[in-house]
Parts: sequence; structure tokens; C-alpha cells
Amino acid sequence: MEIEYVSARFLPFGDTALLVEFGETISLEANRKVVALNEAILKTGLHEVEELVPTYRSLLVRYNPLKTTYEQLVFRVREIEKQLKDTTEEVKGRNVTVPVVYGGEYGPDIDLVAQSHGLTEEQVVKLHSGRDYRVYMLGFVAGFPYLGEVSDEIATPRLETPRLRVPAGSVGIAEKQTGIYPVEAPGGWRIIGRTPLRLFDPLQQPPAILESGDIVRFKPISEAEFKTLKEPRPKDARMHVSQE
Repeated sequence: MEIEYVSARFLPFGDTALLVEFGETISLEANRKVVALNEAILKTGLHEVEELVPTYRSLLVRYNPLKTTYEQLVFRVREIEKQLKDTTEEVKGRNVTVPVVYGGEYGPDIDLVAQSHGLTEEQVVKLHSGRDYRVYMLGFVAGFPYLGEVSDEIATPRLETPRLRVPAGSVGIAEKQTGIYPVEAPGGWRIIGRTPLRLFDPLQQPPAILESGDIVRFKPISEAEFKTLKEPRPKDARMHVSQE
């Protein structure tokens, strides 16, 4: 798939980080460039880079100031980014199937989502699980994937008052986004289901199963299947994903 070139801006971020921004608005094209630059820097293996944080339209590059200067890092990253101008192939993520039990105690907001759009709960499930979602970024809490975009038919605003506790594995909708709570946390997303998969474990490597650029597909399951699948995260954290 060809990708449109989006120009980059290089900005200092504190004393030990560089922020590379692509465009002024959130877009699929900008996010593809973020993922491509992130992958290119990883492959280059810059020893002075300590952490990379890809987001919707920017890449944070945290570096060791004892190994390089800000100016030197900008020069290195700019050279890598220039090479992407000649790249027309998108960096392909993995296909990830996420099983979800919808409704009931696992999806307390699915009825509201359905009623606000004049749909049945079954139609909400069909619309939510009937398309692929791109992982645009991880954030909010460790391993939380921001996925887009849901159908306009089920796009629903956040709760006016966030819940103090949302169970780990909860799948929610916020406007055009959908996401998964990897751990129990406060949150205002409309919860429509829950997955038994453990998406984040700080004791495993890598700690998060999903990565920016991955493609997620939700698979409806029964409550019985949910209870069967709910088990400790396997040692192979990627066993639930299939490479494109």
C-alpha cells in the first residue's frame, strides 16, 4: 500500500528528548510515518537512543545526553527520516484477534450505545466486531491501545462522569475510537464487552502484546468461552497474534 509523504518537524522535548511531529492533525498517513520512522530507528540501532514512544502523529525519541547532543541526534534522525521519503511501502503490523464477550456484566454500556443509535445490542456487536482496527498508539495507562475507527453508527461520547474502577480487559468506545483496558483503572469509555486476554504484564518481555501499527479484529465469544480462556498470560506473549 502506498503512503503519502507527510513532512516532519523536529522539536526539543525537555533536556533529554527529541519530538518528531508529522503534520498538524491526526491522520492515517501521519501515523504510518510515525510507525515507519520508529521501525527505521530501531533497525539502525542508535546506541544513544534509550526509548522510542510512538503516538498518533509524533515520535518521542529519548536519548542519553552523555552519548550525544541534541543537535547530533537531530542530524542522525533527520537523515533516517529523509530516507523514508523514497519509501512507498507501509510498515506492516501484525494481525491480532481479540476474543470479547459482549454485554451483560461484561459490557454495562452496550444497551445505552444501542439505544442512542436506535440499534439492538446484537447489531452493536456485529458493527463493532465487523471491521479491522489500527493500533494508533499506546497510552493513558501502560499497554492501553487506541484503536480506530469505529463505525459512525456506534460512535458514542465518553461518560460525563468517569468510573473510578474499570476491570482489566474491558473493551470500550469513546467517540470514533475503541480501546481495551489492559489493567484495572479509572476511565470514562463506554464499556461494551471484555476480553480474557492479558494485554500487559510488566514481568514479561515485551510487556505489552499490542504495538503501534498492529491490526486488531474483535471476535465475539460466549461467557463460557470467556471463563475458559481467562488464564495467566502465556510465556510467549505473541502466541495470540498472526503475522501478515
